[in-house]
Amino acid sequence: MRFASLGSGSKGNATLVECGDTCLLVDCGFSIRETVKRLARLERTPEQLSAILVTHEHGDHLKGVMPLSRRYKIPVYLTAGTARAGKVDEQAVNLIEGEQALNIGELEVQPVAVPHDAREPVQYLFRSDRHCLGVLTDLGSVTPHVVESYRSCDALLLEANHDLQMLASGPYPQSLKRRVSSHWGHLNNIQCADLLSQVERDRLQHLVLGHISLKNNAIEKVQEAVSSLVSEIKEVHYACQDEGFGWLQLV
Repeated sequence: MRFASLGSGSKGNATLVECGDTCLLVDCGFSIRETVKRLARLERTPEQLSAILVTHEHGDHLKGVMPLSRRYKIPVYLTAGTARAGKVDEQAVNLIEGEQALNIGELEVQPVAVPHDAREPVQYLFRSDRHCLGVLTDLGSVTPHVVESYRSCDALLLEANHDLQMLASGPYPQSLKRRVSSHWGHLNNIQCADLLSQVERDRLQHLVLGHISLKNNAIEKVQEAVSSLVSEIKEVHYACQDEGFGWLQLV
């Protein structure tokens, strides 16, 4: 199994997960043209995508999903709540039922319910016959269910969205600051570190810290928050908005 990102942040998100001939795209917050360009950077084309999985209806995750699906005939999987809130025709997609696992090609996909200010948001675990990859962004709090679900991953893409002080003194209006920092918003650096403290870090081959705010965070702040927790992890990476990150292989 391997994974990569087309971009990670409030201007657009998309993650690739690949195992054998199966290539899944998690979210697509970019235009078709931009998506094709970013896929090419990872030596992939839309025709190679087996399916698109959607986490929730916010534009930086959903905007490009249906246009890409329609043009290239790619199956889409999302929850009924996401479809309705995102005004997606339920007849044109595959609906995820609760946390029922899906088998798509060579991967088992496990949806995980998370607290976020969307209609029926989920994040995902991907399992092959050897490995487990966790994708976990866009949640406002670390719940016991989330910890238990993501405890035993071989690789993890984890949100470190904002630094509390930078958010408080930053340019966002107060209403948006309250939303981002709420229990239904996004994980701050301290919450990210809290989750890391509760998982099997010695098992992690790759930790990617992503969805890092361009205005309310800095990689140096993230590094400071997790510095005492990453010594056991083989590789630590930071996803960016413009380039995401390149292919990371699980062995």
